[in-house]
Amino acid sequence: MSTVIVGAGIIGTSTAYYLSQSETYKGEIHLLEASPELFASASGYAAGFLARDWFSPRLARLGALSFDLHKQLAEENNGYEIWGYSRSSGTSLEESVGAANGADWLREGASRSVAAARTGNAGGSGPTWLQRHSDLDVMSDGSTTAQVDPLLLCRFLLDSCLARNVHLHQPVKPVTLTRKPSGPLSSIEILNTLTNEITNLPCTHLILAAGAWTPTVHRTLFPTSKLHLPITSLAGHSLVLRSRLWPPPRLDTTDKGNTECHAVFTTDSEGGYSPELFSRMPGGIIYLAGLNSSAYPLPKVADQRVIDKSSIEILKRTAGRLLGETGFDVVREGVCWRPVAGKGVPIIKEIEEGVIVAAGHGAWGISGSLGTGWCVKEMVEGRDVREYVGGLGL
Repeated sequence: MSTVIVGAGIIGTSTAYYLSQSETYKGEIHLLEASPELFASASGYAAGFLARDWFSPRLARLGALSFDLHKQLAEENNGYEIWGYSRSSGTSLEESVGAANGADWLREGASRSVAAARTGNAGGSGPTWLQRHSDLDVMSDGSTTAQVDPLLLCRFLLDSCLARNVHLHQPVKPVTLTRKPSGPLSSIEILNTLTNEITNLPCTHLILAAGAWTPTVHRTLFPTSKLHLPITSLAGHSLVLRSRLWPPPRLDTTDKGNTECHAVFTTDSEGGYSPELFSRMPGGIIYLAGLNSSAYPLPKVADQRVIDKSSIEILKRTAGRLLGETGFDVVREGVCWRPVAGKGVPIIKEIEEGVIVAAGHGAWGISGSLGTGWCVKEMVEGRDVREYVGGLGL
């Protein structure tokens, strides 16, 4: 038995992590990654916000499972210190940044905060680093929301996989899939894009988890298939910031395990978008995003990303209004592409014998990653996971 996972981002690496942990799976595991840079798109450049109960009914069971698995993983592996797993409050800043009026972009679907069960608790506690001018609506007190640094989490998962003899092939692209005369998968041919070397790997299960690039991989390996994977890309620019007010000056080593991060959702009428800010540990940074576009072109390979400077300037102006013009330094400018499925929910489904698609998570890729990886592991081992992913197909 040999499982080949195309895509070494958060979904593919989570699948390899749980499969390599399994006491019943005894086969080989191969991770294929096209980019010379690991985690070069959403897996390394997204927000890292986790929620347990912010999902539509079709995603509710998977969302809760994944949130619980994130918490368990952190508790068992010192997640706070390694990848910054922390409780996180969720708040809405009820103002229109940069304008006197208040068009509520949040409730028009531009922000994931519309999914939250609002408490209506205006004037609640909020982050010290936010230079706000109106009350905060507390949507979550931190019991069902959390925060991670996704890049550090991905590195932990991959290192754990490699320690358990998972094989990483990078940078490669799949070329041809071969079946036995009786029908089941047999092998996959891959091309190393640096050396042009061709390698043939045994393959009895194939997992397509290449994010926004999943449809391209599917067309390459199944050129005569009439199946269309309705997954498109949503580009999002971001800033990683450092503020003198985060983490709180009072924080010392005895408080670290109890540090609460914050998620802030607001509006920017001047910029024309809905900013989202997330404070993170362990490095003490603030992530700012929310400026998204479905028209910004998807590169052929994730590390070939090109950052739009005008988008970055909009984000910087927002940061100045929310953090104070002298209240932050820019650590990193970024852009990533989130895979968005046509029905608004991810595709987690066996599309034919031995071939499973796990992609299309949109803004919830990090939050739903561990649950997806665990479910795909169960599917490879022949177990029924419709309780969690029933209906998340084409």
